[in-house]
Amino acid sequence: MAGVAFVAIIGAAGFRSVPSVLLEPLHHEFGWSHGLIGTAVSVNLVLFGLFSPFAAALMDRFGIRRVLASALLLISAGSLATIWMTEPWHLVLLWGVVVGIGTGSMSMAFIAVLVSRWFVARKGLVTGILTAAGATGQLIFLPLVARLATDHGWRLPSVVVAACALAVVPVVLVLVRDHPEDAGVTAYGATPEEPGLPRTAPVGSSAGRALRSLREAARTRTFWLLAGGFAVCGASTNGLVGTHFVTAAHDHGMPPTTAAGLLALVGVFDVAGTIASGWLTDRVDPRLLLLGYYTLRGLSLMVLPSLLAPGVEPSLWVFIIFYGLDWVATVPPTVTLCRDRFGEAGAVVFGWVFAAHQLGAAVAASGAGWIRSSLGSYDLAWFAAGALCLGAAVMSIAIRPTTPRVKVPVSA
Repeated sequence: MAGVAFVAIIGAAGFRSVPSVLLEPLHHEFGWSHGLIGTAVSVNLVLFGLFSPFAAALMDRFGIRRVLASALLLISAGSLATIWMTEPWHLVLLWGVVVGIGTGSMSMAFIAVLVSRWFVARKGLVTGILTAAGATGQLIFLPLVARLATDHGWRLPSVVVAACALAVVPVVLVLVRDHPEDAGVTAYGATPEEPGLPRTAPVGSSAGRALRSLREAARTRTFWLLAGGFAVCGASTNGLVGTHFVTAAHDHGMPPTTAAGLLALVGVFDVAGTIASGWLTDRVDPRLLLLGYYTLRGLSLMVLPSLLAPGVEPSLWVFIIFYGLDWVATVPPTVTLCRDRFGEAGAVVFGWVFAAHQLGAAVAASGAGWIRSSLGSYDLAWFAAGALCLGAAVMSIAIRPTTPRVKVPVSA
């Protein structure tokens, strides 16, 4: 199950690697501003996050397999249809809405659902491995997309990504099972004392369950601290670096293909960093891990403007390696805190925390684009994101270490 989920997430990650590379080609062909294109990316990021808790509830009601296959079909259809777009609203509808809902159905909440059902032991490690699948997808697709866009225009990469997402659908339909009982096994590490989550049919609508979980969780201080910190995480990764790094490096004279290669290297080191973070989460207080991750990320963003140049200097290599190790290392400890604090509803609650992550990413993607359009430079965006990361570090350590588990109902 973990292996199939890894492959499926890679298939979804393909389209998410496209925006940072295609900003300039779309700008040159259609004359659309960086701010306008960044707004379309923001819609994608918002829906990617907001649909996440509903997708987790849908998986509880209709099964992981059905939701996963439907999501991949949406991603494939939305990616393919972009080759015929001619108006800005086409970009927003396809790039933003259709693909946003598809990728949102395969977001971090999907990982939380799968890990909660199939694993009792090594939850942090498996969460780290599956989270790293997104970085692996970036590693695979980003250099390919950049080369195809440079040599053949931006439409061919959209077709390639659509085909890759579609190719994963049969794998999901044949191999994915919704619960360990369907495969005649028990959850990994299950014991008589801790057998894992029971297979129960949710009562009421999936939307009602997701909203009820939000209402109950929002009454707690822990939820808002987690959501606030994760919003900054999204702003400083997907929203800013993931969307604008290639363009920012090009502003300093670096070729787009070189910048895309560096961003792909972030994905290489992200795999190691996220898996290591999952291993540490099983052994170290998650709050302390988040404190360290956000602090170091904030300081690194503040020095980035001085590192960008036409060539790749050793100091920039240091940033790429460090930022890669820290990219989504925040996910395993955040998932663990949600699961520990909110019990059986932890996956759905994490879906809402992840929605905050994507709202932060959307604000950064759009805001950084407008800063670039207005000031001609991304410098202000880098400094602002660094300051926000330091604030997220404070929020993380402010979570009470002995907070009792919140009893959030799992049925509507």
